[in-house]
Amino acid sequence: MSRVAKYPVELPKGVEIALGATEISVKGPLGTLKQAILPSVSIERDGEKLLCRAVEGATDGGPMSGTMRALLNNMVLGVSRGFEKKLTLVGVGYRAQAQGNKLNLSLGFSHPVVHEMPEGVKVETPTQTEILIKGVDKQRVGQVAAEVRAYRSPEPYKGKGVRYADEVIVLKETKKK
Repeated sequence: MSRVAKYPVELPKGVEIALGATEISVKGPLGTLKQAILPSVSIERDGEKLLCRAVEGATDGGPMSGTMRALLNNMVLGVSRGFEKKLTLVGVGYRAQAQGNKLNLSLGFSHPVVHEMPEGVKVETPTQTEILIKGVDKQRVGQVAAEVRAYRSPEPYKGKGVRYADEVIVLKETKKK
């Protein structure tokens, strides 16, 4: 059995769980998330805790019970606290501006880049060189941050580009004659 699945998922105050036969729904102060339950995993509610167990006879029950537990924990954290990714722009003239659900980026191209935010993801720009991507779904927030970073990923010689706030870029030395 997975070691991750041995730990129960704690339910904080204000989070409600709707456990169906094939789907689980988590509702909290920030929103609602739904997830399909894997057939090789059984989910049991024990007071204010959720337990994930492998179904008897399922070949992939052990690893999938750990995966299901991690997904449930991320859902509970998302609807109670939310997730955020912080990006920084490094480079002369690189700027970002949030307008509603669109992010306008000036990244040294001959044209401005406009990135449309999907439903459930919000963007803020505290300064012109900082981008905050917030949402309830951890996977969606990470995917949007990766898409924004992909427009101009950091280059290895000067480090210019869009990078995560905690990302460390190892700079290469230029060629010597």
